[in-house]
Amino acid sequence: MALPQSGQISMSDLDSEYPPQYTVSYLVVAGGGGGGSVNAGGGGGGYASSGTASLQLGTSYTATVGAGGAPDTNGGDSSFDSFRTNYGGGNGHGAAGGNGGGGWCGGGNTGGTGSQGYNGGNGACICCQNPGGGGGGSGGNGVNAVSGKAGDGGSGISSSITGSSITYGGGGGGGGHQCTRGYGTDGGGNGSTTNSGAGTAGATNRGGGGGGGGGTVYSGGSGVVILSVLTANYSGTTTGSPTVTTNGSYTVIKFTSSGSYTA
Repeated sequence: MALPQSGQISMSDLDSEYPPQYTVSYLVVAGGGGGGSVNAGGGGGGYASSGTASLQLGTSYTATVGAGGAPDTNGGDSSFDSFRTNYGGGNGHGAAGGNGGGGWCGGGNTGGTGSQGYNGGNGACICCQNPGGGGGGSGGNGVNAVSGKAGDGGSGISSSITGSSITYGGGGGGGGHQCTRGYGTDGGGNGSTTNSGAGTAGATNRGGGGGGGGGTVYSGGSGVVILSVLTANYSGTTTGSPTVTTNGSYTVIKFTSSGSYTA
């Protein structure tokens, strides 16, 4: 920075060189992967992580919220501007993702690899059962299937950014035919017990993986982006209609669909 002719540094010079800024906390959760069809694995939970970022006053920052994956489809990615991008969970046919989807008999049994988080559990080719593996979560691997039991989903992570402790990014349970279903964990959906049986979808805005198996296949849960701003710094300028609440001396901005916040 060049000095003024007078040799004095003015406040405007300092502001242009060092723009005013403040720190926010964030949680980014990607969309969960969809469950796999027909005796297949649970979807991987959307990868979830938290951190802090320095925002410059007057600058707009984009929150992108990933959709939950349709059956046999990976979840969508979520991000908070350039600070953090998390990948959607892999689907229940053993697909790779932020967290990997569970393995299934027709795919060589191998669970999907988690590129940011944890792997999906392996499936098992067993006569008349063929249970799928559990989807990987943001806090742990999906469980392998064994004779008579499909794999449970991997654990997610816990965050209290909203003021309440909530878990995000858990894997879906694997499905199978005439065997005990795999159970979803931390927002993940349960698998089915028969080719046409009922399971559950991943939890909305928690990035849970969908349950696997069955004639009806289960979608992953959508993601979320949450910001926590000291109320004294909160600008009140947003797009995308986030939910705005308070938590003590902080304002919490919860994006369940894409939008922006101006610092």
